[in-house]
Amino acid sequence: MPRHVFLTGLPGIGKTTLIHKTIDVLKSSGVPIDGFYTEEVRRNGRRIGFDVVTVSGKRGTLSRTRDDTGTLSSGRREYRVGQYVVDISSFECLALPLLTKDNGKDDKEKMVYVIDEIGKMELFSQSFIQGVRQILDGTGVTILGTIPVPKGKPLGLVEEIRSRRDVKIFNITKDNRNSIVKEIIATVQDCRKLNGD
Repeated sequence: MPRHVFLTGLPGIGKTTLIHKTIDVLKSSGVPIDGFYTEEVRRNGRRIGFDVVTVSGKRGTLSRTRDDTGTLSSGRREYRVGQYVVDISSFECLALPLLTKDNGKDDKEKMVYVIDEIGKMELFSQSFIQGVRQILDGTGVTILGTIPVPKGKPLGLVEEIRSRRDVKIFNITKDNRNSIVKEIIATVQDCRKLNGD
C-alpha cells in the first residue's frame, strides 16, 4: 500500500491544477494540509520566473530570468536552470520551515504535505532534500507532490521517489487530466488511513 502520492507528466500538462483541486477537496473535508506549490510569474505575457506559494498563501521567489534578477536575495553562489537564476535563500526561507514544522504529534500524524514540485530548481537545496527524505521515511505524514518526467541527467531524489515501494505515481496526460482527480483524492485518503489517521 502506498503512503505517498506523486504526480508526474510533461511541463504544462496540469499537475499543479490537479494539486489545487485535490487541496480544495481535502480541505473541505477537514484534512489538515501544509506545504507549497510553484507558480509561474509573468510580465507582459512573458514568463519571467517562478514563485513558491504556501498552502496558507505566503509567497516567495524561487527563480527569475537573468534580466529580472534584481528581485533576488543576495546569494553567495549563483544557481541556474536554463535562463532562470534560482533564489535558494528565498526558497529555503519559505519551504524549509514547512518541512520541519512540529505541529504536535497528534496533528502531524494527520497532515498532508504538498510539495509541488521536487525538480531541478528545488534540488539545489541540500536542506530541502534532507527534509523531503525525512518526511518520506517518517511515519504518519502523507506527501502529495509532483516530480518531473525523466529527461537528461537523472535527478537523485526524484529517482529515489520513483523507486520507492510506498509511493503511488500518477502519470498525468492530456487524456486523463480531466478525469483522474477523484482517483488521486481517494488514493491520498487511503494513504492517510494507512499512515495512522
